[in-house]
Amino acid sequence: MDEIALTAGVLYVIVLLRAGGTFAVGWLAGAGVRRSRFARTTSSAKFRRAERAIQRWGSPVVAVSFLTVGFQTAVNFLAGSMRMPLRRYLPALFVGGAAWALIYATAGLGVLEVLRRLFAERTAFGVSAVAVLLLAVCGLVVYRRRSAIPSPGDIPADES
Repeated sequence: MDEIALTAGVLYVIVLLRAGGTFAVGWLAGAGVRRSRFARTTSSAKFRRAERAIQRWGSPVVAVSFLTVGFQTAVNFLAGSMRMPLRRYLPALFVGGAAWALIYATAGLGVLEVLRRLFAERTAFGVSAVAVLLLAVCGLVVYRRRSAIPSPGDIPADES
């Protein structure tokens, strides 16, 4: 249990720094946009309405975003750029960050324990599983690259 608490604590500090830093970068970017040639757009009625909605109702979205993969950075940046008040942002950051840290600490340590046991007790099976996984990833990369390259029949002929 001490291992989980320590891991969760370290992850919590990391997520607070990372998400808080993303919020700060968003805040600075939003301030820069408001002083740029886009200032007229940010002062429009629609933009101001959207900004007020995010400032008022964005806290639950920030907290829940920590339970997603890849969405949390965008949400924290947007919250900063739309000037969500710190009194609303920080509680959402603390709650969402705690949930994120606990999930990753417990699930992450569980996966590492399973992998440790797999390689300790059935080394050949573990090595085979990793080899199959690597081959599948390589096959997927090759397939996607080949499907992205247009065949000669797909290229329109130049009709000059």
